Amino acid sequence: MSNLFNLTGRVAVVSGAAQGLGRAMATAIAEAGADLLLVDRNEGGLEQTAQHLTKLSRRAVPATCDVSDPQQIRELFARLDRDFGRIDFLGNVAGEGILGPSPESISLEDVEQTWRNLVLGRFYMCQEAGKRMLAARRGSIVNIGSLASISALGRGHIAYSMAMGAVAQMTRELSTEWAGRGVRVNAILPAQVINPSLEKRMAADPNLKPKYLSGIPAGRLGHPDDIKGLAVFLASDSSSWITGALIPMDGGNLAMNAGGSLRA
Repeated sequence: MSNLFNLTGRVAVVSGAAQGLGRAMATAIAEAGADLLLVDRNEGGLEQTAQHLTKLSRRAVPATCDVSDPQQIRELFARLDRDFGRIDFLGNVAGEGILGPSPESISLEDVEQTWRNLVLGRFYMCQEAGKRMLAARRGSIVNIGSLASISALGRGHIAYSMAMGAVAQMTRELSTEWAGRGVRVNAILPAQVINPSLEKRMAADPNLKPKYLSGIPAGRLGHPDDIKGLAVFLASDSSSWITGALIPMDGGNLAMNAGGSLRA
């Protein structure tokens, strides 16, 4: 492996590591040589990921944490300090949005919980990781946003989209504040990536998958493994002059005009 993409000797924290994009990101980072503190509230899935990464001859320590709870995040980083003593990369993946209610009927409690899951939790993870990275004068943070960070989805996404818009601006602001001190902050903005929640929604509404695919020129939904190469790139020295970027991972969705169509 080229030294530009080699993460040997580095320590990563990846949240949402029990499944989906978080597990794929953690796997890619481990395959590139890093040791990991794996974070999720799903203890069973977290243990499975840790066992899988241990087979790659990497150190993989599972840590149960609900990222909507600042106290649990404080305890998480105290454990990081005890067990690893450093952090080189943060993959900020975990966080659940609440979908469904229309803007005129969604409760403020659901809006607040979505904000805590997706904004407060991501920010506090960035803040705790950032303090340690700034002291070392190096580090990379990747926040998982969404195409909803920069475009509207409708269909009851109001709380989710507001939160993801905040994630985009948080990424830009942190990058601006920290880039001169050696810490890079970028965001990946996926379109529809297959996961249990999405599969359940598509099963309940047969029109949903065709609707998604009509706007994706690549002709398929995303798979969690689609994030692997991008995650290693952003964690490694190969992206040393890339910060503050909002990078779509969307099969061409964002590039395609709403009135566009594919050639038959």
